[in-house]
Amino acid sequence: MKAQEPAPTRRGLSTPEELLTVPQVMARLQLGRSAVYDLLRTRQLASITLGLARRIPTHALTDFIRTRLDQEAA
Repeated sequence: MKAQEPAPTRRGLSTPEELLTVPQVMARLQLGRSAVYDLLRTRQLASITLGLARRIPTHALTDFIRTRLDQEAA
């Protein structure tokens, strides 16, 4: 039997591991909870809401970091 391939989605997202929780983003950016929620509120960091849970796609975090690095270099 042929193995099933994951369904393609935007930017290849197909597994839950590619959605980060706020505490995971806090740890990766070494920021506090309020700072991360400020980034989400001001839409500097993209996220989705699943019920009451907020999730940040890994590509959104990567894009945020890349944008900040580009701003710092300019």
